[in-house]
Amino acid sequence: MDTTYKAIEVTSPGRFTAVDRLLKEPAPGQVRIRVEACGVCHSDLATVSGQFPGVTFPRVPGHEIIGRIEVIGEGVTKWRVGQRVGVGFFGGEDGTCEPCRRGDFVNCKSPIIPGVTVDGGYAEMMIAEARAIALIPDELGSAEAAPLLCAGVTTFNCLRNAGLRPGDLVAIQGIGGLGHLAVQFARHMGFKTVALARGADKEELAKQLGAHVYIDSAKENAAAALQRLGGADAILTTAPNGRAMGEVVGGLKEHGRLLVVGVAPDPIGVSTIPIVFGGRVISRSLSGTSIDEEDTLAFSVLQGVRPMIEPVPLAEAPAAYERMISGKARFRMVLVTGQ
Repeated sequence: MDTTYKAIEVTSPGRFTAVDRLLKEPAPGQVRIRVEACGVCHSDLATVSGQFPGVTFPRVPGHEIIGRIEVIGEGVTKWRVGQRVGVGFFGGEDGTCEPCRRGDFVNCKSPIIPGVTVDGGYAEMMIAEARAIALIPDELGSAEAAPLLCAGVTTFNCLRNAGLRPGDLVAIQGIGGLGHLAVQFARHMGFKTVALARGADKEELAKQLGAHVYIDSAKENAAAALQRLGGADAILTTAPNGRAMGEVVGGLKEHGRLLVVGVAPDPIGVSTIPIVFGGRVISRSLSGTSIDEEDTLAFSVLQGVRPMIEPVPLAEAPAAYERMISGKARFRMVLVTGQ
């Protein structure tokens, strides 16, 4: 029986190291998962660069994790060995802070975050809180399911909780890791779906993903183009660019919503005029819990929503991360064990 497993850890900001670690037994309320796939998310930057408050090294990144339960800790009754499960960005809550006591678990003040506060999925094994894992449908392969636990649930939850109605005009800004899923979700939720991106080369893909209309923001003012369509009921911004987000607010119709899911390093510059006059709103969505992940997976199976992925062996994690950060990935890098 194996006593060690392979992992790719960050030993200091920007430095990856391949290591062999000793297997650990899960504590009460936990399970040990033999990882099959782990998505490489832009949010991993916060760990790799050491930017996330309180992150310590060494740390194994990764929070889009799919694998099979190998060992069950004391007190775990819902799950069984051999089940294929997933772990997303929220790996558990403290259950005692005010947000948790009000049922707002995603805003827990002391959350468990795989790859940040605990070791994540750039490894052959991980320990997870049993209360935070999601069951993976048989219809989804492990590599294609992994990005749905972060990029998928983030965009799915945002759209389904935005108070929109079928037929509303919804624009998706950015056709990347989050955006290419958001376009699919918006189309299958019954919205008139508009894709916003820079460059004519993205139009064909946007239409294939389900966009009814494509707006090339390199050629025309996106906000003005949206107003010619009658104005957007919502604009979901996925690109991590605060300036670009601010520039499209003028494309919202009265009482329209700017839905922010991309985390930008720069501020969103917005005039107060379209906010006060017209009642436009800037809102946000932050991933989701394990039941939200299961809802996302079920909807994806029902409607045929799938991420576009580039699977690579676990050993190539540093190169996969660099490809993601550079913007060259189309559209999600996924680490796969056993290759």
